[in-house]
Amino acid sequence: MSETVIRVGDEIATLINIFDVEPSKQQELIAVLNEGTEKVMRNRPGFISVNLLASADGTRVVNYAQWRSADDIKATLADPEAGAYAKKAGELAKAAPLVYKVVAVHHA
Repeated sequence: MSETVIRVGDEIATLINIFDVEPSKQQELIAVLNEGTEKVMRNRPGFISVNLLASADGTRVVNYAQWRSADDIKATLADPEAGAYAKKAGELAKAAPLVYKVVAVHHA
């Protein structure tokens, strides 16, 4: 079983997708993202984890996804099944996906 681990120097690709959403559609967007993760994303090569965060004011959802490589992300984004969920999410909210790398981690 994989889990989200955030460390500097890991060779993991992180896709962070920030969705701007109407508060009345936040839960519907979360349901679409959960369904897409369970039915498609988690079965794709290179998948490690997805974490969804919902803003308290209802206007944003953050999808924090870890993959083994940027090529795995690229291949998944090109997959028609994944594209169908991206389209559903895009109908509910404005998305801003980018690939990131961890550059610092601080603990108490």
